[in-house]
Amino acid sequence: MKEHIDLPEWIFFGIAGITALLVLLIIGFLIYAAAPVLRTSGIGFVTSSVWDYDAHQYGVLIYLIDTLILTALTLAIAVPSGLLTAMYLAEWAPAWMEKILRPLVELLVGIPSVVYGLFGLLVLSNFFMDYLDPLVDHLIGFIPVFRNVHPNLHMNLLLTATILAVMVIPTIVALSQDAMRGVPDEYREASVALGATRWETLRYVVIPAAFPGIVTAVVLAMMRAMGETMAVVMLMGNTPQIPSSVFDTGYTMTAKILNDILWNIADPEPRAALFGIAVVILLMEILAVAGVRLICSWAQTRSRS
Repeated sequence: MKEHIDLPEWIFFGIAGITALLVLLIIGFLIYAAAPVLRTSGIGFVTSSVWDYDAHQYGVLIYLIDTLILTALTLAIAVPSGLLTAMYLAEWAPAWMEKILRPLVELLVGIPSVVYGLFGLLVLSNFFMDYLDPLVDHLIGFIPVFRNVHPNLHMNLLLTATILAVMVIPTIVALSQDAMRGVPDEYREASVALGATRWETLRYVVIPAAFPGIVTAVVLAMMRAMGETMAVVMLMGNTPQIPSSVFDTGYTMTAKILNDILWNIADPEPRAALFGIAVVILLMEILAVAGVRLICSWAQTRSRS
Protein backbone atom coordinates (compact mmCIF):
# COMPACT_ATOMS: atom_id res chain seq x y z
CA MET A 1 0.00 0.00 0.00
CA LYS A 2 1.37 3.37 -1.01
CA GLU A 3 2.26 5.56 1.95
CA HIS A 4 0.33 8.81 2.06
CA ILE A 5 2.44 11.95 2.47
CA ASP A 6 0.92 14.55 4.74
CA LEU A 7 1.90 17.60 2.69
CA PRO A 8 0.43 20.27 5.04
CA GLU A 9 2.40 18.80 7.93
CA TRP A 10 5.67 19.14 6.02
CA ILE A 11 4.80 22.67 4.92
CA PHE A 12 4.10 23.73 8.50
CA PHE A 13 7.25 21.98 9.69
CA GLY A 14 9.29 23.79 7.06
CA ILE A 15 7.89 27.20 8.01
CA ALA A 16 8.51 26.52 11.71
CA GLY A 17 12.04 25.38 10.87
CA ILE A 18 12.73 28.55 8.87
CA THR A 19 11.52 30.67 11.80
CA ALA A 20 13.75 28.83 14.25
CA LEU A 21 16.67 29.10 11.83
CA LEU A 22 16.20 32.87 11.53
CA VAL A 23 16.30 33.21 15.32
CA LEU A 24 19.49 31.18 15.50
CA LEU A 25 21.04 33.18 12.66
CA ILE A 26 20.31 36.48 14.39
CA ILE A 27 21.72 35.22 17.70
CA GLY A 28 24.78 33.85 15.94
CA PHE A 29 25.34 37.10 14.04
CA LEU A 30 25.15 39.18 17.23
CA ILE A 31 27.61 36.95 19.07
CA TYR A 32 29.98 36.84 16.07
CA ALA A 33 29.89 40.63 15.64
CA ALA A 34 30.48 41.28 19.35
CA ALA A 35 33.06 38.54 19.91
CA PRO A 36 36.24 40.68 19.50
CA VAL A 37 35.31 43.06 22.34
CA LEU A 38 33.69 40.40 24.51
CA ARG A 39 36.90 38.37 24.36
CA THR A 40 39.15 41.29 25.34
CA SER A 41 36.82 42.82 27.96
CA GLY A 42 35.49 39.63 29.49
CA ILE A 43 33.20 40.04 32.49
CA GLY A 44 34.40 43.63 32.77
CA PHE A 45 32.12 44.46 29.86
CA VAL A 46 29.20 44.08 32.27
CA THR A 47 30.81 45.08 35.58
CA SER A 48 32.65 48.21 34.40
CA SER A 49 31.02 51.61 34.01
CA VAL A 50 33.75 53.18 31.84
CA TRP A 51 32.92 53.59 28.14
CA ASP A 52 35.78 55.30 26.33
CA TYR A 53 36.48 54.71 22.65
CA ASP A 54 39.88 56.42 22.78
CA ALA A 55 41.04 54.32 25.75
CA HIS A 56 39.53 51.13 24.27
CA GLN A 57 37.53 50.58 27.45
CA TYR A 58 33.97 49.36 27.20
CA GLY A 59 31.71 48.87 30.21
CA VAL A 60 27.91 48.87 30.13
CA LEU A 61 27.15 48.84 33.85
CA ILE A 62 25.58 52.33 33.95
CA TYR A 63 23.55 51.69 30.81
CA LEU A 64 22.48 48.31 32.19
CA ILE A 65 21.32 49.78 35.51
CA ASP A 66 19.47 52.62 33.77
CA THR A 67 17.72 50.09 31.52
CA LEU A 68 16.62 48.00 34.51
CA ILE A 69 15.41 51.05 36.44
CA LEU A 70 13.42 52.34 33.47
CA THR A 71 11.91 48.91 32.82
CA ALA A 72 10.93 48.45 36.47
CA LEU A 73 9.29 51.89 36.64
CA THR A 74 7.48 51.25 33.37
CA LEU A 75 6.05 47.98 34.67
CA ALA A 76 5.09 49.63 37.97
CA ILE A 77 2.90 51.99 35.95
CA ALA A 78 1.70 49.64 33.21
CA VAL A 79 0.98 46.38 35.05
CA PRO A 80 -1.70 47.68 37.47
CA SER A 81 -3.39 49.71 34.72
CA GLY A 82 -3.23 46.87 32.20
CA LEU A 83 -4.41 44.16 34.57
CA LEU A 84 -7.32 46.21 35.91
CA THR A 85 -8.39 47.00 32.35
CA ALA A 86 -8.14 43.33 31.39
CA MET A 87 -10.18 42.33 34.46
CA TYR A 88 -12.91 44.77 33.55
CA LEU A 89 -13.03 43.69 29.91
CA ALA A 90 -13.00 39.99 30.79
CA GLU A 91 -15.43 39.92 33.71
CA TRP A 92 -17.59 43.05 33.92
CA ALA A 93 -17.74 44.91 30.61
CA PRO A 94 -20.92 44.45 28.54
CA ALA A 95 -20.37 42.97 25.10
CA TRP A 96 -20.90 46.31 23.34
CA MET A 97 -18.44 48.05 25.67
CA GLU A 98 -15.81 45.34 25.16
CA LYS A 99 -16.17 45.67 21.39
CA ILE A 100 -15.39 49.38 21.68
CA LEU A 101 -12.66 49.40 24.32
CA ARG A 102 -10.61 46.39 23.16
CA PRO A 103 -9.99 47.77 19.62
CA LEU A 104 -9.17 51.19 21.05
CA VAL A 105 -6.57 49.69 23.37
CA GLU A 106 -5.12 47.54 20.59
CA LEU A 107 -4.93 50.59 18.33
CA LEU A 108 -2.13 51.92 20.56
CA VAL A 109 0.13 49.18 19.15
CA GLY A 110 -0.03 50.68 15.67
CA ILE A 111 1.28 54.10 16.68
CA PRO A 112 4.98 54.50 15.74
CA SER A 113 7.38 54.93 18.65
CA VAL A 114 8.65 58.22 17.22
CA VAL A 115 5.10 59.59 17.50
CA TYR A 116 5.01 58.52 21.15
CA GLY A 117 8.32 60.30 21.61
CA LEU A 118 7.00 63.48 20.05
CA PHE A 119 3.84 63.30 22.15
CA GLY A 120 5.92 62.96 25.31
CA LEU A 121 8.27 65.74 24.26
CA LEU A 122 5.69 68.25 23.11
CA VAL A 123 2.61 67.44 25.20
CA LEU A 124 3.30 65.32 28.27
CA SER A 125 6.46 67.21 29.24
CA ASN A 126 4.45 70.45 29.30
CA PHE A 127 1.93 68.74 31.56
CA PHE A 128 4.77 67.76 33.87
CA MET A 129 6.09 71.31 33.86
CA ASP A 130 2.67 72.80 34.66
CA TYR A 131 1.48 70.34 37.32
CA LEU A 132 4.44 68.39 38.69
CA ASP A 133 6.84 71.32 39.01
CA PRO A 134 4.83 72.94 41.87
CA LEU A 135 4.44 69.55 43.55
CA VAL A 136 8.18 68.84 43.37
CA ASP A 137 8.97 72.30 44.75
CA HIS A 138 6.59 71.61 47.63
CA LEU A 139 8.25 68.27 48.37
CA ILE A 140 11.73 69.79 48.20
CA GLY A 141 10.71 72.44 50.71
CA PHE A 142 9.05 70.18 53.29
CA ILE A 143 10.58 66.69 52.94
CA PRO A 144 14.33 66.52 53.66
CA VAL A 145 14.96 63.52 51.38
CA PHE A 146 13.91 65.59 48.37
CA ARG A 147 16.21 68.54 49.07
CA ASN A 148 19.02 67.10 46.94
CA VAL A 149 16.69 66.46 44.01
CA HIS A 150 17.25 68.66 40.97
CA PRO A 151 14.33 67.77 38.70
CA ASN A 152 14.52 67.92 34.93
CA LEU A 153 10.84 67.86 34.03
CA HIS A 154 11.43 68.26 30.30
CA MET A 155 13.36 64.98 29.97
CA ASN A 156 13.46 62.45 32.78
CA LEU A 157 12.93 58.88 33.89
CA LEU A 158 9.28 59.29 34.92
CA LEU A 159 8.30 60.94 31.63
CA THR A 160 9.95 58.14 29.65
CA ALA A 161 8.41 55.40 31.80
CA THR A 162 4.95 56.94 31.42
CA ILE A 163 5.20 56.90 27.63
CA LEU A 164 6.60 53.36 27.63
CA ALA A 165 3.76 52.26 29.91
CA VAL A 166 1.23 53.49 27.34
CA MET A 167 3.13 51.57 24.67
CA VAL A 168 3.13 48.24 26.54
CA ILE A 169 -0.34 48.38 28.10
CA PRO A 170 -2.00 46.87 24.96
CA THR A 171 0.20 43.77 25.30
CA ILE A 172 -0.76 43.32 28.94
CA VAL A 173 -4.45 43.96 28.32
CA ALA A 174 -4.84 41.70 25.27
CA LEU A 175 -2.93 38.68 26.58
CA SER A 176 -4.28 38.93 30.13
CA GLN A 177 -7.86 39.25 28.95
CA ASP A 178 -7.45 36.27 26.64
CA ALA A 179 -5.98 34.26 29.53
CA MET A 180 -8.92 35.13 31.78
CA ARG A 181 -11.42 34.39 29.01
CA GLY A 182 -9.75 31.01 28.60
CA VAL A 183 -10.77 29.97 32.11
CA PRO A 184 -13.80 27.62 31.78
CA ASP A 185 -17.13 29.10 32.83
CA GLU A 186 -17.69 26.03 35.00
CA TYR A 187 -15.04 27.36 37.38
CA ARG A 188 -16.93 30.62 37.80
CA GLU A 189 -20.27 28.90 38.20
CA ALA A 190 -18.91 26.54 40.84
CA SER A 191 -17.40 29.46 42.76
CA VAL A 192 -20.63 31.46 42.66
CA ALA A 193 -22.61 28.38 43.70
CA LEU A 194 -20.43 28.14 46.80
CA GLY A 195 -21.42 31.70 47.74
CA ALA A 196 -18.44 33.66 46.41
CA THR A 197 -18.95 37.15 45.06
CA ARG A 198 -17.88 38.15 41.57
CA TRP A 199 -14.72 39.79 42.91
CA GLU A 200 -13.89 36.77 45.08
CA THR A 201 -14.38 34.50 42.07
CA LEU A 202 -12.04 36.66 40.01
CA ARG A 203 -9.44 36.86 42.76
CA TYR A 204 -9.39 33.27 43.98
CA VAL A 205 -10.45 31.32 40.87
CA VAL A 206 -9.99 33.17 37.58
CA ILE A 207 -6.66 34.90 38.24
CA PRO A 208 -4.91 31.78 39.63
CA ALA A 209 -6.13 29.75 36.65
CA ALA A 210 -5.02 32.45 34.20
CA PHE A 211 -1.76 33.14 36.06
CA PRO A 212 0.62 31.65 33.43
CA GLY A 213 -0.94 33.77 30.70
CA ILE A 214 -0.81 36.89 32.85
CA VAL A 215 2.86 36.33 33.66
CA THR A 216 3.59 35.84 29.96
CA ALA A 217 1.85 39.12 29.19
CA VAL A 218 3.88 40.99 31.80
CA VAL A 219 7.18 39.53 30.61
CA LEU A 220 6.44 40.31 26.96
CA ALA A 221 5.61 43.86 28.01
CA MET A 222 8.86 43.99 29.96
CA MET A 223 10.81 42.86 26.90
CA ARG A 224 9.07 45.51 24.78
CA ALA A 225 9.98 48.21 27.29
CA MET A 226 13.54 46.94 27.59
CA GLY A 227 14.03 46.96 23.83
CA GLU A 228 12.34 50.26 23.01
CA THR A 229 14.72 52.81 21.49
CA MET A 230 13.36 55.85 19.68
CA ALA A 231 11.02 57.16 22.36
CA VAL A 232 13.69 56.56 25.02
CA VAL A 233 16.31 58.48 23.02
CA MET A 234 13.92 61.41 22.69
CA LEU A 235 12.74 61.55 26.32
CA MET A 236 15.31 60.22 28.80
CA GLY A 237 18.06 62.79 28.29
CA ASN A 238 20.89 60.39 27.29
CA THR A 239 23.06 61.21 30.29
CA PRO A 240 25.33 58.32 31.38
CA GLN A 241 24.51 58.38 35.07
CA ILE A 242 22.42 56.43 37.56
CA PRO A 243 19.26 58.49 38.20
CA SER A 244 19.00 59.82 41.72
CA SER A 245 15.22 60.26 41.40
CA VAL A 246 12.43 59.67 38.92
CA PHE A 247 12.90 63.26 37.74
CA ASP A 248 16.52 62.68 36.75
CA THR A 249 17.92 61.76 33.32
CA GLY A 250 19.61 58.52 32.30
CA TYR A 251 20.94 56.49 29.38
CA THR A 252 19.71 53.03 28.37
CA MET A 253 21.54 50.36 26.40
CA THR A 254 19.32 50.64 23.33
CA ALA A 255 19.74 54.42 23.27
CA LYS A 256 23.52 53.99 23.43
CA ILE A 257 23.44 51.69 20.40
CA LEU A 258 21.27 54.03 18.34
CA ASN A 259 23.20 57.19 19.20
CA ASP A 260 26.65 55.70 18.53
CA ILE A 261 26.24 53.15 15.77
CA LEU A 262 26.11 55.60 12.85
CA TRP A 263 29.36 57.23 13.98
CA ASN A 264 31.16 53.94 14.56
CA ILE A 265 29.73 51.56 11.97
CA ALA A 266 32.96 51.58 9.96
CA ASP A 267 35.30 51.11 12.96
CA PRO A 268 35.53 47.40 13.88
CA GLU A 269 36.24 47.69 17.61
CA PRO A 270 33.57 50.29 18.55
CA ARG A 271 31.10 48.48 16.31
CA ALA A 272 31.83 45.23 18.11
CA ALA A 273 31.37 46.97 21.47
CA LEU A 274 27.94 48.24 20.43
CA PHE A 275 26.97 44.77 19.24
CA GLY A 276 28.15 43.58 22.65
CA ILE A 277 25.43 45.74 24.21
CA ALA A 278 22.91 43.99 21.96
CA VAL A 279 24.20 40.62 23.21
CA VAL A 280 23.69 41.74 26.82
CA ILE A 281 20.11 42.78 26.02
CA LEU A 282 19.54 39.43 24.30
CA LEU A 283 20.83 37.50 27.31
CA MET A 284 18.57 39.50 29.63
CA GLU A 285 15.55 38.67 27.50
CA ILE A 286 16.52 34.99 27.31
CA LEU A 287 16.70 34.93 31.09
CA ALA A 288 13.28 36.60 31.24
CA VAL A 289 11.76 33.94 28.96
CA ALA A 290 13.39 31.19 31.02
CA GLY A 291 11.95 32.77 34.15
CA VAL A 292 8.49 32.76 32.60
CA ARG A 293 8.83 29.08 31.79
CA LEU A 294 9.81 28.26 35.36
CA ILE A 295 7.02 30.38 36.88
CA CYS A 296 4.39 28.90 34.58
CA SER A 297 5.61 25.37 35.31
CA TRP A 298 5.49 26.08 39.04
CA ALA A 299 1.99 27.54 38.77
CA GLN A 300 0.70 24.53 36.81
CA THR A 301 2.28 22.09 39.28
CA ARG A 302 0.74 23.99 42.18
CA SER A 303 -2.71 24.04 40.57
CA ARG A 304 -2.64 20.26 40.14
CA SER A 305 -1.63 19.62 43.76
